Amino acid sequence: MKKKLLIVSLIVVFPILFAAVPIPAYVILGWNDLGMHCANKNFSKMAILPPYNNLMVQVIKKGDANTYPQVLTSDYKVSYEVPGNTYSDGKTNFWTYVNQLFGVSPAPNIGLTGAGLSGFMDTVDNHFQMKGIPITPYPDTDLINEHPYQLALMKAFDVNNNLLAETQNVIPVSNEINCVSSGCHSSEQDILDEHENTPGFNSNGPVFCASCHADNAMGTGGGSGAPIFSRAIHHKHRNLTSDCYKCHPGPNTQCFRDVMHAQGYTCTDCHGSMNTMYSSIDAGRQPWLNEPSCGASGCHDANHSEEPNKLFRESKGHGGLYCSACHGSPHAITPTNQANDNLQNITLQGFAGKLIECSVCHGITPTMPGPHGYMPVGINEVPGQNPSRNGISSIYPNPSSTGKIQLVFQVKDAGSYRLVIMDINGKQIAIVAHETLKTGNYSMEINTGNYAKGTYLARLSGGKVQDVKKFIVN
Repeated sequence: MKKKLLIVSLIVVFPILFAAVPIPAYVILGWNDLGMHCANKNFSKMAILPPYNNLMVQVIKKGDANTYPQVLTSDYKVSYEVPGNTYSDGKTNFWTYVNQLFGVSPAPNIGLTGAGLSGFMDTVDNHFQMKGIPITPYPDTDLINEHPYQLALMKAFDVNNNLLAETQNVIPVSNEINCVSSGCHSSEQDILDEHENTPGFNSNGPVFCASCHADNAMGTGGGSGAPIFSRAIHHKHRNLTSDCYKCHPGPNTQCFRDVMHAQGYTCTDCHGSMNTMYSSIDAGRQPWLNEPSCGASGCHDANHSEEPNKLFRESKGHGGLYCSACHGSPHAITPTNQANDNLQNITLQGFAGKLIECSVCHGITPTMPGPHGYMPVGINEVPGQNPSRNGISSIYPNPSSTGKIQLVFQVKDAGSYRLVIMDINGKQIAIVAHETLKTGNYSMEINTGNYAKGTYLARLSGGKVQDVKKFIVN
């Protein structure tokens, strides 16, 4: 009888024990590699770029107090789709002319790489990607007006097809290649007619520009002694316009839309003038492969720039994450002025901007510095009178020999605020907060136990406000 009771007890207890084991939590981070892809809509005369969009994803198993997060690929898969945009053939005549232009005959709605508008992504290194998605800027319900910032949906599954996590990201695309619509050329035929010195030009149907002009964006080497495509375009138009949106998408699309744009930067602040663009190619620069560096620009130091000899879109950082996974894509560094660009990080951490809530992946708030010296600390709202200013009220104890300081500050104008610690020479030591805060009084405890003895500066900045207070560590 005792044996039977034991067996019954085990049968009852074991399911309870197994049911109590927590299911691992996962996070999926997605992005587009460039921030904007553009393509011709009409291919009957010429092709600059085909429908070709790239999506990237990293899948993360969340950590906890005892384990670090893990970036996963093996035994996992990621699907992609664009809800509301299920076909492209008919929204463009690309498939009518694709064989003449590119020498291949993909099925309708299949792009040059074999990618469709939905499917499963390829596994590459420590991420998932799908290149060459042939999306157009026209959702199924609107075949007239461009929608350049549509949302792609990515889902992560385990080997048993269990859904682990999903995310939505912009899959940016525009047909606003402005040769004609900008008023510069009367027609695409007018552009072709300007090649009058090329014998037999355009005698056998539509022309792919990169078949003659080398173009790293398309992976073509060119031929016939024609100049590199980027060099030809920037040299030809150097005295005609300084408006980048005359060619790049565009006055309606406005692909440069990110945090740097909000700070007043323009295309030429990073890329240089039209003359710089073509003359740098003459000096050996390879367009698309050699582009402005965040570090070399003088804007960012080595701790806030790309990996050596890599572009931003290729660079990885904290825990093997791509820079774009947390910050967004080039020309779309979050926060941007497009709501869809900000959706992923708002969903994950509750506010727009780069992903800085460590608990999203770690499951907890770590006590050690993270990427770029960012130090995750808790900010506590404290009672008090309505703030009369934006700034630091007090730091105590000061001097401090306890290994900790308490910093109290006020926020009169709600918004995004950044608090950093610098040495006496102004060199940044740590980012201790970068938060969106409402009007109120706040305090935070900062660990100074690993600081060398000396004088330091705490700087609070947000919008046009900057306030600095000095403190001493003994």
